[in-house]
Amino acid sequence: MSRVDFDQLLEAGVHFGHLKRKWNPAMAPYIFMERNGIHIIDLYKTVAKVDEAAEAMKNLAKQGKKILFVATKKQAKQVVADKAAAIGMPYVIERWPGGMLTNFPTIRKAIKKMATIDKMAKDGTFDNLSKREKLQITRQRAKLEKTLGSIVDLTRLPSALFVVDVMKEHIAVREANRLGIPVFGMVDTNSNPNNIDYVIPANDDATKSVEVILGAICEAMNEGLQERKAEKIDAEGADEAPKRERKAKAAVKKERTKKEDDEALNANVAGKFAKEEE
Repeated sequence: MSRVDFDQLLEAGVHFGHLKRKWNPAMAPYIFMERNGIHIIDLYKTVAKVDEAAEAMKNLAKQGKKILFVATKKQAKQVVADKAAAIGMPYVIERWPGGMLTNFPTIRKAIKKMATIDKMAKDGTFDNLSKREKLQITRQRAKLEKTLGSIVDLTRLPSALFVVDVMKEHIAVREANRLGIPVFGMVDTNSNPNNIDYVIPANDDATKSVEVILGAICEAMNEGLQERKAEKIDAEGADEAPKRERKAKAAVKKERTKKEDDEALNANVAGKFAKEEE
């Protein structure tokens, strides 16, 4: 069964592309027709592509991989932040920091700087600073939080990117391509799908469109995370069984040894009494 259906996509306006004069010819395979000068996306192909992308992302989540969600356009920001945060995935909804992937160690240093400032506030170092220095550091912390707060838990390069509007996020796509990181993307009729590993042809300007596509993707990832959790519990249970068996055997052996010692002690005492009676 598909994760999204035709009517659901139609209602969300996923089929609306851009004006014909703004189209990218590479998107021709995903265009159904033109109406009133606007390209209409083939939703049957969108359904198939959503299923394909959802299955791939589910497998990544099941393996414990991190997927970085990227959407800096106003219509998609909040949707991406809510959906990604709900499944514990990192996301970027403010300006893309140039070199975030290709110069990842520098980004990690900036994140560590946030942690250092937090530590200063807790250990009393702040009390020894002037009012002006405190203000500067506080502003710096707020700026870092706004840009990098959502990727604090990203300790290594992500295993994949999910991008809303690959045209607007072309720098992120280029960095991922350069590093060989797979890119999943919502691709509208004005964009180039050739650099995207998993193309989801869809209207990337409407909030409802982004919400329905992202909802299907994140639901699949959540399934992967739950399966991973269940497998981990089963594995721990399987490891515990031999331990419990060994403990039970040890307890039986200890009890048997204690019984044998008691019997030996009783026999020894009885022998002494017998000698004394003689």
